[in-house]
Amino acid sequence: MSGDEILVGYDGSADATLALNWALDEAEHSGRPIRLAYVFEWVTVAGWVGPGVAPGIWPDDTARRQVEELVAKAAADAAAARPTVTVHGEVFDGPPALVLEERSAEAGLLVLGSRGHGGFGGLLAGSTAVSVTAHAHCPVVVVRDGDTPAGRTGRVVVGVDGSDTSLLALGFAVERAAQRGVPLHVVRAWEPSADRDLGADDAAAAERAALDGPLAGWRESFPDVAVTVDVVAGRPAGALVEASRDAQLVVVGSRGRGGLRGMLLGSVGQQLLHHAHCPVAVVRER
Repeated sequence: MSGDEILVGYDGSADATLALNWALDEAEHSGRPIRLAYVFEWVTVAGWVGPGVAPGIWPDDTARRQVEELVAKAAADAAAARPTVTVHGEVFDGPPALVLEERSAEAGLLVLGSRGHGGFGGLLAGSTAVSVTAHAHCPVVVVRDGDTPAGRTGRVVVGVDGSDTSLLALGFAVERAAQRGVPLHVVRAWEPSADRDLGADDAAAAERAALDGPLAGWRESFPDVAVTVDVVAGRPAGALVEASRDAQLVVVGSRGRGGLRGMLLGSVGQQLLHHAHCPVAVVRER
């Protein structure tokens, strides 16, 4: 697997198809190849949720063959629909979250549907998507039912709080906005504090000024990207969820300034996975 590849978690579900479509758009813009990864987990009890018939005696060669045919067809159909994109398919064995986390170490980007065949209807983001987003070695994009990545022309939104991972998220977001020819909207949320010396207006001005340095270099590198900045008094998750309503992508770092050191995925990222109105990218240092 090339370190430049876009790895797509694929199981034939509707959400996985949305993820594949988003990845195809990304590949057309970036020139990266795509690898579809179906993680085949042998099932020894009732409850098979993969394609085709339920497996019989374990291990079931028929079920495995059906999976391989499913992936091969999906890769062929995707390549035919997007002739400029190179698409490969591969079947792996093991627990899906663990396998995708391991494979992400060799990928440039990992794209997932929010829920696969094993998802519960009441959950907006499934356990596999949340776990992989928390532990992956590369940036992760989660696309869920209701998102329409191919048809959206809205802006790219990014949350920046000055932390190292948020600055990585800013770079990721600027590059996507430039590739797509859309505006970039930067959101910086601050929570008023009683022990803060500055008044509300002065505090907001200070927060806005703190963005000048990080944005300067990107403005110079991508002068054609229109950039707007919104400094919001309040919780960052709520501000980013609201900003995602007219966005095609919302980007955050894996942990912000308020994140606990032991948390691999901060609370803002978790809230966005469940409540954002567009695909969510979570960026971390490799």
